[in-house]
Amino acid sequence: MSRQIINQGGKPAFVVIPIEEWRRIEATLEDRAAAAAVRAFLKNPAETFPDSVVAAILEGAHPIKALRAHRAMTQAALAKAAGTSPVYLSQIERGRRAAGRKLRAKLGKALGVDADLLARDDD
Repeated sequence: MSRQIINQGGKPAFVVIPIEEWRRIEATLEDRAAAAAVRAFLKNPAETFPDSVVAAILEGAHPIKALRAHRAMTQAALAKAAGTSPVYLSQIERGRRAAGRKLRAKLGKALGVDADLLARDDD
């Protein structure tokens, strides 16, 4: 491997290497980072969701509605578990009302997910 060392103030400051060598190093670093992420996930696995849930949210469904459907819960059951009314929950799911932080926390607990997953950009 050819390299050029550039000094600043009498000390090595930079190394110039061929682009192909850099690409090899970069690929190795990316592989190691990916492997570390997999190891971290396997140590403390988080719940994953099927493509259908993610697709529903990306297509505009409210995350609360998509996750409620995934959990096979009715609006009435989720509303009762979160201490709110089915009508209010329906309005949230349709985008007519926003769920406040406290209600999102209760809904998250009832759905078994982090409340942050239930927030929308327009909430």
